[in-house]
Amino acid sequence: MPHDGQTMTETPLLSDLSRLTSAALPEVEALVGQARERLRPRMAPGGRLSARAMEEEQFAIHALAWFATYAEALRQLGAWAGRVEAGGRLGEMEALILQIGFGEYLAQIAGGIPMSQGEIARLADLGLDWTPGPEAAALIQGGNSQAARSQLVALMRDGHAGSTFGAAGLDDELEMIRDQFRRFAEEEVIPHAHGWHLRDALIPMEIIEKLAGMGVFGLTIPEAYGGFGLSKAAMVVVSEELSRGYIGVGSLGTRSEIAAELILCGGTEAQKAHWLPKLASGEILPTAVFTEPNTGSDLGALRTRAVKTGADWEVTGNKTWITHAARTHLMTLLARTDPATTDYRGLSMFLAEKTPGTDDAPFPTPGMTGGEIEVLGYRGMKEYELAFDGFHVSGGNLLGGVEGQGFKQLMQTFESARIQTAARAVGVAQSALETGLGYALDRKQFGKALIDFPRVSGKLAMMAVEIMIARQLTYHSAWAKDHGQRCDLEAGMAKLLGARVAWAAADNALQIHGGNGFALEYRISRILCDARILNIFEGAAEIQAQVIARRLLE
Repeated sequence: MPHDGQTMTETPLLSDLSRLTSAALPEVEALVGQARERLRPRMAPGGRLSARAMEEEQFAIHALAWFATYAEALRQLGAWAGRVEAGGRLGEMEALILQIGFGEYLAQIAGGIPMSQGEIARLADLGLDWTPGPEAAALIQGGNSQAARSQLVALMRDGHAGSTFGAAGLDDELEMIRDQFRRFAEEEVIPHAHGWHLRDALIPMEIIEKLAGMGVFGLTIPEAYGGFGLSKAAMVVVSEELSRGYIGVGSLGTRSEIAAELILCGGTEAQKAHWLPKLASGEILPTAVFTEPNTGSDLGALRTRAVKTGADWEVTGNKTWITHAARTHLMTLLARTDPATTDYRGLSMFLAEKTPGTDDAPFPTPGMTGGEIEVLGYRGMKEYELAFDGFHVSGGNLLGGVEGQGFKQLMQTFESARIQTAARAVGVAQSALETGLGYALDRKQFGKALIDFPRVSGKLAMMAVEIMIARQLTYHSAWAKDHGQRCDLEAGMAKLLGARVAWAAADNALQIHGGNGFALEYRISRILCDARILNIFEGAAEIQAQVIARRLLE
């Protein structure tokens, strides 16, 4: 396209789009391959990756991570279109998303990918140049046109869209799960979420109890241990819909997911039999106690120590950024059991029991104290600093019964945690899109609705396109996990891109609100604050890019 006097945006024909996108994708994959081959000798001068070399050329290797993420994103967008077509659900909206997505991402690959607001990754940073072939050039030239964006938004505003603004490409079971949790979010969460945020209130226990009754805390725990034994894909759908309602509610299951994964992968059979049914039912609520002041993402530098006292342990040290710490019954607690070590070796994981607190006494368990950290957003569970001084842990609660395995055990949870975080990002982005769309339809300026102005409709269109891209990247990582494949690369890419998409969607939706978006009474102000954390927790964007680059260069 263009062909026979028509423009690409007048008739987004699947046959032409399939040909164009199928021809363009190998060019992008070839660029990523060339970048890897150029960087690998510099990053591994002696045959093994050099930490010093990777730090010195951090910008270049992070650029590689972003280019590879875009290549995977386009691959999954194309695969989504194929699945939707095979199911007879590829209509004009889906074709426009495919067209705009390829057009925009190919243009960014050619001209520069935003790693953050002020950092642009360019092919020149990798010593590369690219002259797009005719198919890629056609998509760059006409794929993301104003006409295409306007037509996509026209379909969105007229109601010719499902809940995800385009067919998600899921099977019937997953769509049924999505509908169930979307209704729950609409009825039980959205009407109250902004009030919880403004009051900095904990999510009511009534909501947690209802989620427990719906099986949220045991979604992926095997049936043999009292769970539902569902797929990670189901976990993604549930997390997305609950986070669309409020990120705090969507994140309640994160702690159970991490704790269950730790126990399933590293626990003894006795620990699995004891803890997993209680986690699955919601009888106990867990929290993850890993991060320490001044260590951040450098978990190997943790200083909290656990000392053997007879058959049991005493823990002393400080932890920070502990989510939902006061209300919970169980801490997955990472501490150093070998004082002779100074890195990840010598760390052990404990299933540390505590008594849930109250407003008046948040930490009644002997040997631990804590204080709340006031935060911009992500407020529904609250964040805390904790101090341990001779805190008692039973000997049988050393995960796996073996010392020195804590870091390895934690690493086994990263795939699932990042997949779940990517799903939360998609949910927050979807909330921003729906909020911005609603405001643009209702708000009148200069005699017409805001949505009738091209730059407003253009923002909404790009939100819908990028959300679908991030969604499909997240589904793909969950599919890989469900099929027993190593997917730290895919999960990292989904989390990296999803967090950026959520922030862009929230920022643009607030811009559509104008001055009202800056007012606390409008929920978009909360969505913006909630979106900002996604680029930090479960691996900051820079750490995530580093992990992706290392995998690509190994």
